[in-house]
Amino acid sequence: MAVLLHRLGRFAFRRRRLVVVLWLVLLGVTGAGAATLSGTTTDTFSIPGTEAQRAMDRLAERFPEAAADGATARIVFAAPGGRTLNGPAERAVIERVVRDLRGVPRVASVAAHTVNPSGTIAFTQVTYKVAAPDLTGADRRALKRAAEPARAAGLTVEMGGEAAEEPAEQRLTEAIGLVVAGIVLIVTFGSLVAAGLPLLTAVLGIAISVTGVTAATGFVDLNASTPTLAVMLGLAVAIDYSLFIVSRYRHERASGHDGPEAAGRALATAGSAVVFAGLTVVIALAALAVVGIPVLTQMGLAAAAAVVVAVLIALTLIPALLGFAGRRVRPKRRPDTGGMGTRWAGGVIRHPVLALVAGAAALLVVAVPALDLRLGLPDDGTAPADTTQRKAYDLLAEGFGEGFNGPLILVVDVADSGDRAEAVRRVSAAVVRLGHTAAVTPPTFNRAGDTALLTVIPDAGPSSRATEELVSQIRAKAVRLRAATGADIAVTGRTALDIDMSAKLADAFAPYLGIVVGLAFLLLTLVFRSILVPLTGALGFLLSIAATFGAVVAVFQWGWLGDAFGAHGPILSAIPIFLVGVVFGLAMDYQVFLVSRVREGHAHGEDPSTAVRTGVGHGARVITAAAVIMVAVFSGFMLSPDPLVKSIGFALASATVFDAFVVRMTVMPAVLHLLGRAAWWLPAWLDRLLPDIDVEGARLTAARTVDRRQPYDTPVRGASAVRDLRTFR
Repeated sequence: MAVLLHRLGRFAFRRRRLVVVLWLVLLGVTGAGAATLSGTTTDTFSIPGTEAQRAMDRLAERFPEAAADGATARIVFAAPGGRTLNGPAERAVIERVVRDLRGVPRVASVAAHTVNPSGTIAFTQVTYKVAAPDLTGADRRALKRAAEPARAAGLTVEMGGEAAEEPAEQRLTEAIGLVVAGIVLIVTFGSLVAAGLPLLTAVLGIAISVTGVTAATGFVDLNASTPTLAVMLGLAVAIDYSLFIVSRYRHERASGHDGPEAAGRALATAGSAVVFAGLTVVIALAALAVVGIPVLTQMGLAAAAAVVVAVLIALTLIPALLGFAGRRVRPKRRPDTGGMGTRWAGGVIRHPVLALVAGAAALLVVAVPALDLRLGLPDDGTAPADTTQRKAYDLLAEGFGEGFNGPLILVVDVADSGDRAEAVRRVSAAVVRLGHTAAVTPPTFNRAGDTALLTVIPDAGPSSRATEELVSQIRAKAVRLRAATGADIAVTGRTALDIDMSAKLADAFAPYLGIVVGLAFLLLTLVFRSILVPLTGALGFLLSIAATFGAVVAVFQWGWLGDAFGAHGPILSAIPIFLVGVVFGLAMDYQVFLVSRVREGHAHGEDPSTAVRTGVGHGARVITAAAVIMVAVFSGFMLSPDPLVKSIGFALASATVFDAFVVRMTVMPAVLHLLGRAAWWLPAWLDRLLPDIDVEGARLTAARTVDRRQPYDTPVRGASAVRDLRTFR
């Protein structure tokens, strides 16, 4: 590996014009594809293999008018003060609004308004002919104008549903991360040119990734959130990977090597770490496909593609740009190995047990809130408190009960029933008698008369355990009702889909974790030729992910600092398994970058304590800069109005802090020091089976040290290279 990357680095440095032209051509191709081939994205999602999804598919087949995917909006009216909505003036103005709504462009239907028993709150539902992404700003403004007469009459008017949502502002969240990254890089390198290279390549990589995803929408249906993770992760890892290679290049130049040789050595060492760190991230992201939820698969594959692009750019374009930069990226002094990183490593080595116990205990304390983790899907109830969607949600809950915002839809197939009307009546009566049922609406039959719809209103909110129990009770009752009436009953609707999605994610969690950790363990065993280093790395990841879950629950579920983050409610169902994949990839990034420097010192004959001290000393400054950049990039996405993007940004920023500064910079050096030479133990039979990929560049260094005339690609085994190097010394 080191020899191959050494050759690649020298080639890219010398043939830099060709490399730059090829990347610009690729950008032009993906950009042209995005401009000419792109299609529309969707906000809908499906959960194949669940009862709720099967019921939704049956609904689309038997009851297409009820399963239409047109956008909806709820207009909620509230009487201020001691007034009610039953007076003639109030009724007249609400009826006028309903009449005006029917004339709004692209509106398919408007239901007659419904008033709650106390006469204080009413609502009407608007259904559009098109899906929410196809609504224009003019459509949304027309909806608001139609409700103005009620406001003018003194009524409170709020709007819920996807049609009432304003399109998310295109805030330059990425720009915030880029600005902070630029400042950190300038401080790290002390050079504007050296700092600009990682930023330039990161922007190019994101442009290629996003335009590639956009072009793909012309061939496959992609969720609107698909590019978000690709941008978030692609930007962060692209800057980090480039940072590591540029830093190592400057180190080699300061050590006396010329430009092509420094580029080759930078890729042979730091480039090897980039390759395997990128592979762990790609494995974690691509493995999201095993969950079986299309939107997660799409986001994972898109982000994995962005990481691949980032790795390729770091290995080819960065050496080429270093060739153009020349002496402007060369450090003004030799590498400093006695800085803060070395002093920190020395402190950890002097008190390894204290560092290990304190770091692990702190993360476990932060992880305590994770024991109260509740999952759910985003709805108007998770919107910020000052939005009209949240106000409409709260008014409906106040006027009609908490369960009104999370109705269940019963699809009753009576094709095999003798008396179809009686079968539906018995189903309705049985559901009414169940606990946690507030009301069941009268049935609505399709044109063929073989399928009926019942709407069940729970007596608790959509994300409550009581509603989950009601769904389980209905499904258990459905088995007995089918035997008695011949009716096939299925529960669906947004709330049921949420419950089934959470169950499916829980079932997939263990297999997914096994695949990700198992493949990464094998990969890291190959990289470090050790059993204990990959094992301790995985255990450190568990500490990081537990603390991350605890922080997310405390902020987004418990509401700590809720006003600052503008989100409160259950954690989105997909977040846990999603975070496991992404955080594991990022954790292994830092594991590879840090431990590879320690392994490099060990491979060149240093004792374990010295290897830890020099490895952390060399890597601490760069890893700290990389972690700060990642935190900045992820924190920028917390400004998004989308609860999913906001919570992911917070979780990844928190995970980066926990893993980089606590686990990798504190706990891991302490563990490596305590293990000593045992950290690099590998059974002899396994050592013979594993190929020697030489990530630390021992083969290259030893071969060129023993015989300066010997070409860099001479095949020398890593272990024998180290022995030759020690003999030479």
